[in-house]
Amino acid sequence: VQLQASGGGLVQAGGSLRLSCAASRRIFATMGWFRQAPGKEREWVSAIRSTGTNTWYTDSVKGRFTISRENAKNTVYLEMNSLKPEDTAVYYCAARDGRIIQSDLNWAGAYEYWGQGTLVTVSS
Repeated sequence: VQLQASGGGLVQAGGSLRLSCAASRRIFATMGWFRQAPGKEREWVSAIRSTGTNTWYTDSVKGRFTISRENAKNTVYLEMNSLKPEDTAVYYCAARDGRIIQSDLNWAGAYEYWGQGTLVTVSS
């Protein structure tokens, strides 16, 4: 099973990027995005259920980021708007075959599969 994250890059503050995470097989029940800034621990960003109707976000990105999925393409997206320098990080997609209870969505240990990461750099 492979998760391939892409879409990172360099953008000015206030700009936008869309990250993609393509899975090598059928879509997983729960998929999420994490990020890790230099010198910091990995941080949960967002998660989405298989139906796409249930989404969750960490407070710092609410209203700016949107997670979505296209099951026909086994792909999850993270649309990032109004980017800030503090959003600079390597972004990782993660997945689990089974359902993750809501209280564990922000726990990296709940996810079984991880992508390689894509770097997002936001300049001030």
